[in-house]
Amino acid sequence: MEWLDAMNSAVEYLEANINEKLDIEKVAKIALSSPFHFQRMYYMLTGVTIAEYVRRRRLTLAAQDIMAGDKIIDISYRYGYETPEAFTKAFRKMHGISPSAAREPGANLKAYPKLSFHISIKGDKSMDYKIVEKEAFTVVGKKTKITTANGENKKLIPEFWDNCNRDGSMEWLSQNAGKLRVMGVCTDLNTFCEGYFSYMLAIEKTKEPIPEGYVIERIPAATWAVFEAVGPMPESLQNVEMRVFSEWFPSTGYQHECAPELEIYSEGDFTAPDYRCEYWVPIKK
Repeated sequence: MEWLDAMNSAVEYLEANINEKLDIEKVAKIALSSPFHFQRMYYMLTGVTIAEYVRRRRLTLAAQDIMAGDKIIDISYRYGYETPEAFTKAFRKMHGISPSAAREPGANLKAYPKLSFHISIKGDKSMDYKIVEKEAFTVVGKKTKITTANGENKKLIPEFWDNCNRDGSMEWLSQNAGKLRVMGVCTDLNTFCEGYFSYMLAIEKTKEPIPEGYVIERIPAATWAVFEAVGPMPESLQNVEMRVFSEWFPSTGYQHECAPELEIYSEGDFTAPDYRCEYWVPIKK
């Protein structure tokens, strides 16, 4: 499969140039992708950003160099740290001990392995979808910054929902919802490589004035692939998201457009086995 070979070639390039400054444009070109699509795919499939993968691999190799007797100051500059102090801080965060302590016999260290992508034969369950063209529109809602480190986004977004339910935001959104109903909007996705994005609980902007504490965002015109998630939230939606990136994108030839993703929610019991919502992904050929 061309897509699989391209992803593995990109990883091989990263490994061969692990000491060099990360050139995401070049890596994405090897992966036959746009920089945005490659970074989004990589995160969804591995659970870490490209930058985090490179950081962990460098610190894994740095531990081996320390045990081999190399000077800490040389290792610091070898793996892209501006000062030995910055290297020591990063090393301690990953390994739990200082670089000098790593030289001691029996020191416990962590190794982050080189990743590779393998095909998994599935196809036992089809993915129904539709393609929708939608003009630009404006949304209003509550917004928060979400980190992707260590899968924190899967915990932080449900917590944000809980907060909006408690402070009355969800009630206001539900009462003023337009024809797209209440939606979750993943914005600022271009910052994925830095390890964060923004998330909104929003509705289409239909009236003034906007209450204090709410923000307005412009959603650009785009082509969307729309998928239905059936079952209790957020598990059913998270499962559909993973299948879109691990199965649908590789099999269709589409790529992710650098635009917000939408979660369109219907009324009903979010915990019900037949609850339905839609996942909208901006796409391009």
